[in-house]
Amino acid sequence: MRGAALAALVLLTAAPPALAASFDERAAACLACHGPNGQSLIPETPSIGGQPFFFVVAQLFLFRRGGRSNPVMTEVAKPLTDADLRAFGEWVSKLPPPPPPTGTPDAPSLERGRALAQRRPCASCHNPDFSGREQMPRLAHQREDYLLKSMREYQRGTRIGYGAAMTEELHGLSDGDLQDLAHFFAHLPRP
Repeated sequence: MRGAALAALVLLTAAPPALAASFDERAAACLACHGPNGQSLIPETPSIGGQPFFFVVAQLFLFRRGGRSNPVMTEVAKPLTDADLRAFGEWVSKLPPPPPPTGTPDAPSLERGRALAQRRPCASCHNPDFSGREQMPRLAHQREDYLLKSMREYQRGTRIGYGAAMTEELHGLSDGDLQDLAHFFAHLPRP
């Protein structure tokens, strides 16, 4: 929690991305929280590297208009123009995707998560390799704590996104199921 608070403080004291002089300066504000090359080191803060262009644009748009609830991101996105949204979408989509986390995954949790993902339509929207596409985010090797946080928010209906699809897909799953899914996506074996 301290890391997230410190990152938020750094970000809030930095110039808002749309007001910085160059794109590199504006992008540096993103990397202050989302980590070097878009690989987050801060708990519950997503890695943005390798996210699909349209997904990034849509998320920044949602933050800009208040459709997503995160005070730091809302403040950062408010001054962004449509051209800024496209520029950031292009930039983020070219950052390297996150590598699998180090360490050995919990084999039973990994297998339970794999079985859950196979019984749900996860791969039909997020791609069979969970790399994301269009407005659906990359799940492969995302921070496990962020995945769990996001799924809990979707399940509770506090994170809406584009509609109720995720709320419906996660309906009926236990918190343990969500933990197993997050573990599976975070530790997804490379093909």
